Amino acid sequence: MLPQLHRQPWMDSDIETFRDQVRRYIAAEMAPKLPGWREQGYIPRETWRPFGEMGFLLPEMPEAYGGASASIAYQLVVQDELTKAEMPNNVTVHSIASHYIMDFGTEAQKQRWLPKLNNGEMLAGIAMTEPSCGTDLKAIATRARRDGDHYVIDGAKTFITNGFTGNLLIVAARTSGAGSKGVSLFVLETENLPGFRVGRLLEKIGMQASDTAELFFDSVRVPADQLLGGVEGQGFGQLMGALPYERMVIAVPAAAVIDRALELTIEYTKQRKIFGAPLFDMQTTRQKLAEMATIAHVVRSFVNDCTQRLLDGTLDNEAAYMAKWWCTEQQCRVVDECLQLFGGYGYMAEYPIARMYAASRVQKIYGGANEVLKDLVSRKL
Repeated sequence: MLPQLHRQPWMDSDIETFRDQVRRYIAAEMAPKLPGWREQGYIPRETWRPFGEMGFLLPEMPEAYGGASASIAYQLVVQDELTKAEMPNNVTVHSIASHYIMDFGTEAQKQRWLPKLNNGEMLAGIAMTEPSCGTDLKAIATRARRDGDHYVIDGAKTFITNGFTGNLLIVAARTSGAGSKGVSLFVLETENLPGFRVGRLLEKIGMQASDTAELFFDSVRVPADQLLGGVEGQGFGQLMGALPYERMVIAVPAAAVIDRALELTIEYTKQRKIFGAPLFDMQTTRQKLAEMATIAHVVRSFVNDCTQRLLDGTLDNEAAYMAKWWCTEQQCRVVDECLQLFGGYGYMAEYPIARMYAASRVQKIYGGANEVLKDLVSRKL
């Protein structure tokens, strides 16, 4: 038996009951449809309406805006269970976008959008990455020009999750000058919005059910009251202010993939015969599994501790950077080792381990490239 994880204060019976409810719903209502969603390249937006009505989309939102006023740990449990079921990162992005509004929006903006984001009527995306800039947000070229009581937005975005199916976007655009001080965030309702256009639904090597799109803004007029927070030039600070939470919604899925990959591989090696005996009986196999089980235990312990620190308000940026880069590195390592033990079957797309292998690679890229995060950590050494 593997060693028991230390139980952090947030890991109580209520959250385990919630976890079981989420897991059961995903298994019954989502998992059977996932192959079809992969084939078409997106999950229909209406899928998230009942998910939201069950209280699973944004359980951490205050009751005043339609949530349950639960701790952020409940959202991380949702991310954990979706990932274990091979669901892509649509809710991750939706959650981050919603937190921008919750943390930095005006009261009117919160009242306008959060209830609809909570119940699934709206699905949110974040339009930051551009063809010529990713992690370096200071290089954003999309512009927003003030014109009376509106802003006029021109530019292009790419690799946008929920860009195809979503109907609300947090858009990063330059309102003045160069560098970080000239960036602002806008909230756009995109249905039937003149000048807004969705380009290609991009084909990826993994997470095929997650829609990823190109977006174009051609003189899109946006009312001035849709500037997030109501003050120009606050965008970069708003983005930086949400970093600890954003890193955790990547680190938690990394732990979930490691746990699930190890579980599947142990089961497979005990069934697969080689030279007349189970593959598991080979000493080299057991040693490799022991190495991965150790990594799984350390990653999960780290993530659980960071979750507690996030709840306590003591999770600093550097610890969040470490959690994101290190856990995703371990995710890719463990999944690769697990696939090896599956042999040729591990390379077949019908096997979950193959899909995990393809989906894991992007974890080291989005949410801040791991190389950039390591550099940020090094500056505090």
